[in-house]
Formats: sequence, structure tokens, C-alpha cells
Amino acid sequence: MTEVSKAGKVFYPADDITKGDVVEHYRRVAGVLVPHLAGRPLTLRRYPDGIEREGWFQKEASEHFPDWVRVEAVPQRGRQGEYVRHVVCDDAETLEYLANQATIEFHVWLSTVDKLDCPDLLVLDLDPPEGTKAAELRGVARRARDLLKGIGLAPFVQATGGRGFHVAAPLDATTDFDTVRELARLAADQLATDDPNRLTTAQRKDKRGGRIFLDTNRNAYGQTFIAPYSLRARPGAHVATPLDWTELGRARPDGYDLTRIRRRLARKADPWHDIHARASSAAHALEKLS
Repeated sequence: MTEVSKAGKVFYPADDITKGDVVEHYRRVAGVLVPHLAGRPLTLRRYPDGIEREGWFQKEASEHFPDWVRVEAVPQRGRQGEYVRHVVCDDAETLEYLANQATIEFHVWLSTVDKLDCPDLLVLDLDPPEGTKAAELRGVARRARDLLKGIGLAPFVQATGGRGFHVAAPLDATTDFDTVRELARLAADQLATDDPNRLTTAQRKDKRGGRIFLDTNRNAYGQTFIAPYSLRARPGAHVATPLDWTELGRARPDGYDLTRIRRRLARKADPWHDIHARASSAAHALEKLS
């Protein structure tokens, strides 16, 4: 067990949550979180002085990280011969170490280091404007679910711990990112076309007109999404939480904090524990959608 340095340092001032509390969270969720991190390049979001002070996104592993922390050289697309040395978290010890390095958020690739160009997840990010009711978001998530099921995929849902939901589908990693992104884009376009007053795929905020943005940008080489059971670096210390579809009717995007996630995991298994056992072909789904 890692000895926590400066455990009493306050990381969430409005909630009186300390660095020690953050590390303890990651100790408690390691059993469900590590399987979602294992084998994947990570981007760390670190806040050494807490969430109200400046933090940063870190891709390149720090030189001071110990040798037992797995680091993989990942090629940069479009920059021949250039690499980023990403951390890969395959065990609870690495997770705890990174938390002790003031990592509050863990962002994970949609592909693994052994098949970097072929994602095994598709993610639609439902990004609402301020003031959107949770019930409206739930309805959009269900419509995304139904569309993806209709083209042969197995959709899962996650409360992001922020403002929206992720609808994700496991893939068999036989198709490249360009194809998967096209699939995600066409799916989002169809949803937005069916409900143009409520949904949009416009990249520019000034073009969205108060509508929910169906963000497909995560479906690209080098892009990430918030890992299941990661904390969010915002007041309330909310936690990204995978859900069963039957739970969605009473769920909020920020419905779980440190206390509630602890109670949840004491009584309920991870709804995403078998997500990759239900993988499907993105190429076949694209054929059906097209």
C-alpha cells in the first residue's frame, strides 16, 4: 500500500475532501476501475493543489515515475518517428500511485496498446447546455440506445459525473478509427435529423442554439473519454458511474459522489463488467446504418 503524501491537503475545498480521501476512493474502486484501464494509454488530469488551483492534462509519463509503472511509447499520428510515453495502468498499485501523484481524473483511450488503430469502443457523448433537465437527457440516451441496437450493437450507458451521459458500444477491434468515427457521426446525424429542435451535431457552440450536442469527437486516434469510476475535478466530487439501462429512469449525470458510490458498490456489481464480451463489428453496423 502506497504511503499517502500530504494526505490532509484539501483537494475539494467546498466539500472538505482531502487528498487522502481521493486516494482512498481509488483504493476502494480499484477492483472495478482497473479492468477499464488495463492495456490502454491514459491521460491523467492532475491537481497537486486541489481543484480550485491550476491543474493540467498529462499524456507524457513523468521521468520520476518508478520503473514498475508501465509506460508504452505510442506513435503520434501524422508525426513520423514521434512518440508519447503514455502510462498504462494494469493493477491497483499503479492506480494508487497515480492517485498519490494528485491524479483526480483518469481519461482512457478507446483502443488498447496492442491494437492502437482499431478501437474496441464507440462512444457518443451527450453534452447538454446549462439548464437541461435530466429527464430530457434520459430520453436522448434511450433513443441513442435504440438506434445502436437496431444496427447490431450492444449499447451501454454511463453517468459522466459531469453534465451528460455517455452511450458506449463495445466493438470487436477489427475496424480502424476512421470507420468507427464515420459510424458514430452517421448515428449522431440520424438522431439529430429526427429531432432537430432538441439535438445538434454542430461543432461550434454558437451554432447549437441551446440544443444537446451529440459529440462524436472522442472516436478518433489519441482521443479519450472519462474512465468508469473516475472522480471529476469539480465541486461535489462526483464520480463517473456505469449504469444499467433499467436505472436510467431515476439517474442524473452527477448522481454519485464518494459516499454514494461506496454504498452502490457494496450492493451492486459493475454494470460494465462484461462489456467486451458483447462486442460487435463496426463495419457491419455501418453497413446497416448506411
